[in-house]
Amino acid sequence: MRREKPELLIPASNLEVLKVAITYGADAVYIGGEMFSLRAKAKNFTKEDMKKGIAFAHQNGKKVYVTANITAHNRDLEAVHAYFQELKEIKPDALIISDPGVFMIAKEVCPEIDVHISTQANNVNYATYHFWHKLGATRVVSARELSIHEIGEIRKNIPDDLEIETFIHGAMCISYSGRCLLSNYFTGRDANLGACTHPCRWKYYITEESRPGEYLPIEENERGTYIFNSKDLCMIEHIPDIIDAGIDSLKIEGRMKTALYVACVARTYRKAINDFFASEELYRENMDWYRTEIAKCTYRQFTTGFYFGKPDEHTQIYDSNTYVNEYVYLGIVESIDERGYARFEQKNKFCVGDTIEIMKPDGRNIHTKVLAMCSEDGEAVESCPHSRQKLYVSLADRPEIYDLMRVEAVRDR
Repeated sequence: MRREKPELLIPASNLEVLKVAITYGADAVYIGGEMFSLRAKAKNFTKEDMKKGIAFAHQNGKKVYVTANITAHNRDLEAVHAYFQELKEIKPDALIISDPGVFMIAKEVCPEIDVHISTQANNVNYATYHFWHKLGATRVVSARELSIHEIGEIRKNIPDDLEIETFIHGAMCISYSGRCLLSNYFTGRDANLGACTHPCRWKYYITEESRPGEYLPIEENERGTYIFNSKDLCMIEHIPDIIDAGIDSLKIEGRMKTALYVACVARTYRKAINDFFASEELYRENMDWYRTEIAKCTYRQFTTGFYFGKPDEHTQIYDSNTYVNEYVYLGIVESIDERGYARFEQKNKFCVGDTIEIMKPDGRNIHTKVLAMCSEDGEAVESCPHSRQKLYVSLADRPEIYDLMRVEAVRDR
């Protein structure tokens, strides 16, 4: 017997991306404030933007969770207390926490806000789930090192009111549940305090003690030197397995990703989940569409991670640390004026006369021609070469607010 339709949980780096995530299919969004989040390099949310984001989500019947999942030191505790006092007023739907001390502060300061236990807490067995449940947690995020079978066993051995959240898409970390020390060792920037420099993506060599300065490449089967560089997780082809395991919330990684990435992933998984609950036959019939659309996101090839057994050498990318970019993000429609021109902030250059693609929340992709473009002052321009420039564009097919504009990346011939 099928469980209820799971929540689709999408990341957001800022207010614009939060609105995109909800518009393109998220049931809930997780965000970071300006403190105590494990994505210190992300733009993150000011207090005012957090209020606006939560209001927007609630107006649309959606939820917002705030991350506070650092491994806190003594020097952090007083500020954590003050931060939770602020969140008590803002009223997010849940806090995502990994540190037991931070957890206890949250329960003391804002007991009315649900607490979800982060994957950083290494949650790999049902006894751990019971531990957090007895302390008052309403959800536990499973470690990414678990198989689908292990998650199913956890579901059978925990209370029905304790939710399981699991990552189903996005970047994988070389270290156990993301608790990496390499960044701190190499650069002094602590991954467990939100300042990871991603050394797992670097190119490595070895040196021999008696030959200082002579660097020898690390090669595995002559494929290259990026020995820590994992492929990205993608479970779009395995929605039935995820549902059968009893997972309550399907989580997408990527709080530093663009609005285009968020829209693309949210829209694809939203359709896959909805199709499956309409009928498994419909889900199978539309598999090619899911595969095509998910590949239009920025990614590092795909793997199913630990879900179906221990990863092997085929889950790594040895010859490169670069992303696959199928499409270029041009901008998002912010408003439509009386002329039918769409206002947007330029993300990448395009020109009058170009054919671009309008990406719509309902799954449609509309190829259209750029008819005209002008600056905010009304001056006609032929292109938009300056990043973050505010412009108006006239398209052959009239767009709507929150439509994304993109174009297929130019390939070497």
